[in-house]
Amino acid sequence: MASTVQLKTTGIVLLASFFVVLFAIFSPLFPGAGGQKVNGLDFLDNFFNQLSKSSAYYIPGQLEQAKKYDGQQLAVSLKMKSAADAATVTQLFTTNTIDAVAEGEQVKVNGDFGKIIALMLGDADLMYKNDGAALQAKYGMDERQAVYSWHQALDAMEKDLTRAGQFEQAKFVKNCMAKSVEPAYNFYEVQAKPVKEEMVLLIAALAFYVIYTMWYGYGLLYLFEGLGIKLDH
Repeated sequence: MASTVQLKTTGIVLLASFFVVLFAIFSPLFPGAGGQKVNGLDFLDNFFNQLSKSSAYYIPGQLEQAKKYDGQQLAVSLKMKSAADAATVTQLFTTNTIDAVAEGEQVKVNGDFGKIIALMLGDADLMYKNDGAALQAKYGMDERQAVYSWHQALDAMEKDLTRAGQFEQAKFVKNCMAKSVEPAYNFYEVQAKPVKEEMVLLIAALAFYVIYTMWYGYGLLYLFEGLGIKLDH
């Protein structure tokens, strides 16, 4: 059985090495975007975002679903948070030759429901593929603002359709907002990576997390036992 000195020494070595590794994790030693060096937390955060993005691409399927609404007339009144938001949303619609008029904080929209949704999803697809320049050129505004304003429009559209009893359309609008527009905005400028191509790094990262947690726990355990402190339930 190990002596108290051995236990204390083992605990100190484990904890000291733990904090050496922790210092390395918080140091800019890992590859980041644009050839820059980042710390380990930023590296892993970006890595898991890349994997998440590759599994959150629902736009093609929703574009296909939108086709069944082609030819269906849409007439809604979108309640925005401000007159400025209403003006921006109106600009997005009219740039695409969709009838839209701003009246204070309200935007009255008339057009083909399927085509309107396909338009929004198409812009979301550009952002999902990190092609913000195309959105800037199209609307003359920051690409994030354009997609954020589409999100506001979809949110208001879902509420107006629900009030009108058009529950099927409202549900589809909400799904497009949650599964396409939001991921496109949130994952903008993240390079998607398929999970199957990054399995080695993924397994290594998860294994390291488990081992590193136990590393710290056993360090404390041996140190306390070496000091004569018993840890009981």
